[in-house]
Amino acid sequence: MVLMDYVAFDLETTGINSKTDEILEIGAVKFSRFEQVDSYVTLVNPGCLIPLDAQMVHGISDEMVKDAQGVHEALGPFADFCGDLPLVAHNARFDFKFMEAAVKKHKGKAPTGVILDSFNLAKRVIRGLPNYKLGTLIHHFNLPSTVFHRAEADAVYCGMVFGKIIQVLETGHHPTAIHDLLKLSKMKELRLPQVAQSSEQLGLF
Repeated sequence: MVLMDYVAFDLETTGINSKTDEILEIGAVKFSRFEQVDSYVTLVNPGCLIPLDAQMVHGISDEMVKDAQGVHEALGPFADFCGDLPLVAHNARFDFKFMEAAVKKHKGKAPTGVILDSFNLAKRVIRGLPNYKLGTLIHHFNLPSTVFHRAEADAVYCGMVFGKIIQVLETGHHPTAIHDLLKLSKMKELRLPQVAQSSEQLGLF
């Protein structure tokens, strides 16, 4: 096993377009050898009303986020929590695009680790499933579950599914170094942009 520690993360948003929609919730869960060891979770005030169709998906209302911090305030703690650990998300490009847009817009701090996709990996390692949604994979691996479509819960499920995929690869004596996983998932390397932080952003004043 090469990949000992990683952070699974998930975002809830006001919609599906990273150019026009906003982040509502960040959930990040740290795993060490497949065990949950820490988490960072925060609601985010998007600065706009949440569309009703989005509320029906994740259940996050305008009332719930009215006193929450803005995404510009959440980026630093999220980056500090993740550090340089590899990041895992389910359908990672969606979460990557939203986080990338927020980092660029607010010139915020970002994790430095490479981003892996449990969805693409599952499709190539676990054959024959009707689909590769988190719920389907959780059922396939007989993992306990409660609610979906909240950031922390989905991050936990993502991290558990990723761990099971790694275990399947290990059992088959397949390499699990990061470059091997990227090659297997047929993804180019994804990393969030690193923006030089001003003195004010660094908390010096």
